[in-house]
Amino acid sequence: MAKDTVQRHSDTEQLHQLGYAQELKRGMGAFSNFAVSFTIISILSGCLTLFGFGMIVGGPASSAYGWPLVGIMVTFVALAMAEVCSSYPTAGGLYYWSAKLAPGKSGPAWSWMTGWFNMLGQFAITAGIDFGLAAFISAFLHIAFHVEVTRLILVGVYTGVLAAHGLLNTFGIRLVALFNDVSVWWHMIGVAIIVAIVIAVPNHHTSLGTIFSFSKTAKQAGGIPGFINGTGFASGFFGSTLYIFLIGLLLAQYTITGYDASAHMTEETHQANISGPNGIWKSVVYSVIFGWILLIAVWAAVQGQKGYNNALGFQLATANIAAPAQIFLDAVGRGTTIFLMLIIMGAQFFCGMASVTANSRMIYAFSRDGAVPGSKFWHKINKRTRTPTNSIWLAVVAAWLLVAPAYWRGSVTAYFAVTSIAVIGLYIAYVIPTFLRLIAGRKFQPGPWNLGRWSYLVGWIAVIWVVFICIMLMMPQLSPGGLKLKTIDALNYAPIAVGLVIVLAGGWYLVSARKWFKGPKVQGSAEELAAIERDLEVIA
Repeated sequence: MAKDTVQRHSDTEQLHQLGYAQELKRGMGAFSNFAVSFTIISILSGCLTLFGFGMIVGGPASSAYGWPLVGIMVTFVALAMAEVCSSYPTAGGLYYWSAKLAPGKSGPAWSWMTGWFNMLGQFAITAGIDFGLAAFISAFLHIAFHVEVTRLILVGVYTGVLAAHGLLNTFGIRLVALFNDVSVWWHMIGVAIIVAIVIAVPNHHTSLGTIFSFSKTAKQAGGIPGFINGTGFASGFFGSTLYIFLIGLLLAQYTITGYDASAHMTEETHQANISGPNGIWKSVVYSVIFGWILLIAVWAAVQGQKGYNNALGFQLATANIAAPAQIFLDAVGRGTTIFLMLIIMGAQFFCGMASVTANSRMIYAFSRDGAVPGSKFWHKINKRTRTPTNSIWLAVVAAWLLVAPAYWRGSVTAYFAVTSIAVIGLYIAYVIPTFLRLIAGRKFQPGPWNLGRWSYLVGWIAVIWVVFICIMLMMPQLSPGGLKLKTIDALNYAPIAVGLVIVLAGGWYLVSARKWFKGPKVQGSAEELAAIERDLEVIA
């Protein structure tokens, strides 16, 4: 028997032991699994779409010091997740892990809340990625074709982007897999090109001495300070350097998210108990390194105070998102900026496409276990493509609803809030199984990829960091008084969204779901699982 056939049987047997049939097509290698998470992290998406946030919340110092701080701490989170993934390589990922690791009979409750937070985070990360792409496309249209950016245009482009990603995931399965592989090289080569151009071409650069400074005044005439507080908070704790620096960590924390995708794709990956964990931690480490280089280069390209003001004005016209477009325009000119924007938009398109893929797999798996209203409909597999078509479109519609109405109303913080929701939702879901693994003791059976004696230290650092960062990201980000905004337009509505999940999902569980939701379901006996697989193979 050929080696790949033996491995395929081994993966299927492990999935059977976890209670599931091989319904999804297992066609991914280790590189493709890594590529999905690396693509969703997408430093050319997160770093650049929240760069405008960093301009007013911390400035250059927030990127210079905040990025590596978050990068190190998130690496601990990723390593802890990777260890659990090796033991339970299923599309359900986090909520399945929680069910298996929870003490006593509490598994269904932990599983339920983990799944709902994960789904909230998945919806929000898709919204954040694709709305950011829509803003960059709108900026591109303005720069290349002098199109005036309006709310109608931005929301229209956002709708089109989401629809394109839904259609690709529905009908272009092979193309999606190809794009995920191409995306890794697109990001690495793209970052190298952008950094080389913005360092080599401009006559003026913001010095590294400024970027790595916490000085609140410019070091030279016409320059920019190393630390900037543009939040409107002028005094007290909310106006302090420490507070502004900490809430400015959103830029890095939002960018380095979505790497649970490698876990959600394990049922489609060969040698899943090794490839999945490697995909999780490697995607984080590579993103941390390349992302820091990119951020420093973009700050270096800012053309003094005038360039800073130009970029700040441009980002307000594009939903507080596309400031780097104006930075490039001032630094390297219109023609080169158009070229750089094409690189960035390509990366962001790949990122959003992969996010919809991972999001739909999570919905599919959670529905398979009956935890989503209308579960039978969302769990349905397209027998021709062997993909969860209905779940794909739920992911698309939910992402649209999460950000478009708020932006249409005129909320200047809508994008910042949805990125905070993504971080909080995902990281709560990331850390629950990590916490349960720590208190499970010997109940946890490590897989072939494990941390050995470092497991507990890494795990507790991850838990403490996530608790801390989730608290910080629910704090006020902008002062309505200082920026002359209506209170509702400056509102960080992340706590509201998180609170709704706790109240609605928690309430639903206490009132009803605890009586029937028993956690991940076993689909049947070995014979029944084999019958499900034979049926799909005949149709395919």
